[in-house]
Amino acid sequence: MTSMINIGVIGCGYWGPNLIRNFSSLPEVRVKGASDLNPERLKHMAQLYNVETHAHADAIIQDPLIHAIAIATPVSTHFDLARKSLAAGKHTFIEKPMTKTVAEARELIELARGKKRILMTGHTFIYSTPVRKIKEIVDSGEIGDLLYISSQRLNLGLFQKDINVAWDLAPHDISIILYIMGTAPVSVNCQGKSHLKPAIEDVANMSLNFDNGGFATILSSWLDPNKIRRMTFVGSKKMILYDDNKPIEKIRVYDKHVELPQYYDTFGEFNYAYHYGDMYSPYLKQEEPLKVQCQHFIDCINDNQKPDSSGQEGLQVVQILEAATESLRHNGMSITIDGMGADAMPPVHQRADWFN
Repeated sequence: MTSMINIGVIGCGYWGPNLIRNFSSLPEVRVKGASDLNPERLKHMAQLYNVETHAHADAIIQDPLIHAIAIATPVSTHFDLARKSLAAGKHTFIEKPMTKTVAEARELIELARGKKRILMTGHTFIYSTPVRKIKEIVDSGEIGDLLYISSQRLNLGLFQKDINVAWDLAPHDISIILYIMGTAPVSVNCQGKSHLKPAIEDVANMSLNFDNGGFATILSSWLDPNKIRRMTFVGSKKMILYDDNKPIEKIRVYDKHVELPQYYDTFGEFNYAYHYGDMYSPYLKQEEPLKVQCQHFIDCINDNQKPDSSGQEGLQVVQILEAATESLRHNGMSITIDGMGADAMPPVHQRADWFN
């Protein structure tokens, strides 16, 4: 039997209202309070959702009737707010990226373990139907060996003040890549440029290298005229194109690949064989990923389950971003990520015994 969960949301700017809307739609959840530094945003939330509003986050963190807290504030504030939330005994959800440093992420994981509380990161796309379907197709072996992944996440703005474009946009792609690959990269290369504000890159290209031979590239930009959300998964037998901007047919599976001749005696006999087959678009049930994610957070609290995007997955994304930042500062040099690789990805849907 599930119990009613009282939740508080800290941050009512761009993303916080979406969290309030989705948590409010769940029958076993009551959004008891919301906080923001902007009084106009609080007034708007109170009118829309009839929630208690507070100018200071501490009012929510110290409320004994609130069981869980969702944090949707600038990245630079995530650690302090989450540390206070966990220390107060609240289950804690943090928007991506989880923290601004690896050390901060590790401290939150240890604090959550000590307090026996759920710590979850807002990697929304791994809760989307298209990404779940891609995972299903890849794991089935239909596309053969996954050779590489190419991702583009481009648009004009929104420019951030405290993080660069890689920290802003790439977490989505990184979390998808980790979810599909089922393992973490061992090294990162990243190059980028700051065109408008010094030291804050507005375009970046990241490469992830895996110890199983896998490879992925991520292009992020705030300076593109078109909004592009596209990923390509190239297999040895088939290829998958995922275009999140399309209203329908977000996934297309192409029966295309290249074959090497098995036997040849001379260079003249060597010819690639190009296979061109059919294309199909699998049926996708229409669900809002954020609602699925919010429900998953509540289910993990009630059932003591480890979230699919737990603090550990949040840490892995921050490890990659921190290594990418170091690579940027060294003109794209390859940076090894310690403690990652084939054994770094824990299984999902396990009971949260690691809190005990």
